[in-house]
Amino acid sequence: MRYEFRVTGRLSPAVAESFPELEPVPAGEETVLTGSVTDEAHLYGLLNRFQDLGLQLLELRRLHG
Repeated sequence: MRYEFRVTGRLSPAVAESFPELEPVPAGEETVLTGSVTDEAHLYGLLNRFQDLGLQLLELRRLHG
């Protein structure tokens, strides 16, 4: 399954490295991270990482196709 995560602000290289399975793309004052999520446990792990790093998650979408 592929997911898109939209967070507030631009990620520093160090923070972006915390998400090796996701590709960060700056989008104005936000960053969009896209990548494969293997299962529900992986998804919750990613959400915990966002929270642990103090990132504000604006949107989460499952991509089709």
